[in-house]
Amino acid sequence: MCGRFSFAEIIGIVERFELDQVQLELWPRYNIAPSQQVPVVIHQNGGNRLFMFRWGLIPYWAKAESIGNKLINARAETLEEKPSFRRSFEQRRCLVLADGFYEWKKEGRIKKPYRITLLDGRPFAFAGLWDSWLSPTGQTINSCAIITTTPNKLMEPIHNRMPVILPQDMESVWLDVNVTTSHEAKGMLTPFPEERMVAYEVSQLVNSPRNEGPECVVPVNSLF
Repeated sequence: MCGRFSFAEIIGIVERFELDQVQLELWPRYNIAPSQQVPVVIHQNGGNRLFMFRWGLIPYWAKAESIGNKLINARAETLEEKPSFRRSFEQRRCLVLADGFYEWKKEGRIKKPYRITLLDGRPFAFAGLWDSWLSPTGQTINSCAIITTTPNKLMEPIHNRMPVILPQDMESVWLDVNVTTSHEAKGMLTPFPEERMVAYEVSQLVNSPRNEGPECVVPVNSLF
């Protein structure tokens, strides 16, 4: 699964993700957790637009907002079978922006947190889904989920799932639902090449979403 990630390298993202109409103020985030607002790119009116969506997808037909707490991830293998994700996979695909994610490796009774990034440390995009939900009080909530897949060789010793990281040249293809069918999109949901990634142990500080400082991304051996 993917239950925590970072997006601290925000300089240059307009060019990197070919964004139009950026009207949001972003700041470095080092320990993003479910139910928080996360940076999302969708293809709208012929261009890529940046929004902040709630992490934890609330399907349009949901009776309560709380369902989003259970839908932070969507398994690539069952997207077309799950009512919670099927329509979004066909019609509402998005990019969730990040520069690293966290996973916990179990060693005996201890779970050690690791941060996983690209080798060059640059921002990337998770394959995501989004939906809009109208609350009983008339409030519209836009929310998203991150798609996960089987682990590559780097991730196998750490966890049995990993988020889908899209190659940069496939991001626009993923976003444009008018061009790319769900069958074609599903072919993109594969593990990112392990030789282009790195993993390192970080402090137990990331265990709590209350800790949001840059120390969360520092290798544990560098703290002493």
